[in-house]
Amino acid sequence: MNIQVSRRSAVPMAALLAVSTLLSACAGSSTPPKNASSSTTTKLASPPASTATSSSPAPQSHATENSPPGDIPDNQVFVRYRPPGAAFTVKVPEGWARSSTAGAVRFTDKLNSITIESAAAGSKPTVASVRANELPRVQQQGGNYKAGSATAIHRRAGAVVIATYLQDSKPDPVTNKVIRDAVERYSFWNKGTEAVLTLSGPKNADNVDPWRIVSDSLTWH
Repeated sequence: MNIQVSRRSAVPMAALLAVSTLLSACAGSSTPPKNASSSTTTKLASPPASTATSSSPAPQSHATENSPPGDIPDNQVFVRYRPPGAAFTVKVPEGWARSSTAGAVRFTDKLNSITIESAAAGSKPTVASVRANELPRVQQQGGNYKAGSATAIHRRAGAVVIATYLQDSKPDPVTNKVIRDAVERYSFWNKGTEAVLTLSGPKNADNVDPWRIVSDSLTWH
């Protein structure tokens, strides 16, 4: 029997064969599409942990001020004091030890001292009288005395004679050592009374301001 395929049915069969061939090719291909992402995940290596310990910067340390021995602190408080029977008052450092001997009152702290004396005097002290009458008595007390200067100056209480000199301190009761002291001796006068302030401390100490406070505070009553 002769089978004849018409040209009308041959074209669809060819198309089907082409589509089937294309699907088979796509199914057998293992190449991913161009825009597809790879299914393999790459694990990134973690950076090595730092062996250094993180901490805040250490605070800057301030240099400690080294004051010469005998320097009176800037925050020292001064209080007014009136010697027994005296006609005047004067400011002295608060907290200093007080002692009385032979009509004089003495305040001491560590290496510094303030001595307050008063006596009847018929005339006002001068530079000449202090040099001739008062400083020789100081020299007789010993202590490796070395004269300085004697000058007339002014304080709030009025005119005053200041004498400066060097003298060894009394021996330390424990070490038996002495300290070379710089001394300022102020001679005030008012209505027949002489008031003497003797301020002493180590030679290299800077007590200009404290001694000014004390010597400028004398007030007659």
